[in-house]
Amino acid sequence: MPQHRYPDSDIAAVYRAIYERRDVRHFLPDPVDPEIFNQLLAAAHHAPSVGFMQPWRFIRISDSGLRKGIHNLVEKERILTAKALNEREDEFMKLKVEGILECGEVLVAALCDRREDFIFGRRTLPEMDLASLSCAIQNMWLAARAEGLGMGWVSLFEPQALKALFSMPEDSHPVAILCLGHVEKFYDKPMLEQEQWAERRNINELVFENNWNSPCR
Repeated sequence: MPQHRYPDSDIAAVYRAIYERRDVRHFLPDPVDPEIFNQLLAAAHHAPSVGFMQPWRFIRISDSGLRKGIHNLVEKERILTAKALNEREDEFMKLKVEGILECGEVLVAALCDRREDFIFGRRTLPEMDLASLSCAIQNMWLAARAEGLGMGWVSLFEPQALKALFSMPEDSHPVAILCLGHVEKFYDKPMLEQEQWAERRNINELVFENNWNSPCR
């Protein structure tokens, strides 16, 4: 049998990055080293994609006015989301949901335009381009953690408003605002778990065998 296994220390590092990755909201203002930043983009660009369509597009936000514009859109949606949560409104408003004005780098991750041109792997599952972009974001996230940088995925925004802010093509689609930067420390647990907003479910509840809701032996 061919031996393709990594050395134990390399395997341990991969799992460490997976288990210690956090959706970060608290950042230090220190700049991100440009070389490391480019390495993180390269990591994202080496993600798998359905039909090798590489649908990811990243907009780096270096203009402080645009950062404030993004922050205003997120704040507007934060208030609307809180109201939609009804009895959990006050609890939600106490949560820190982004670090847009504090972090070293802000990126908007989006799906490309002309996505209808890509059929391979998407004829019955057109959302696979979103899955591909998500893989790219996860690659960046894990690489950032290995580099000692925090990253946070912000999804509290109205897509059309964000598209207008960056003059994006009509058939493109923004998916995430990514906050990236140095941190004082990483959370011991996911922040929403620490804040008792939710708890991690038992994996046995989520893995089935042969039929839906049939426990995996």
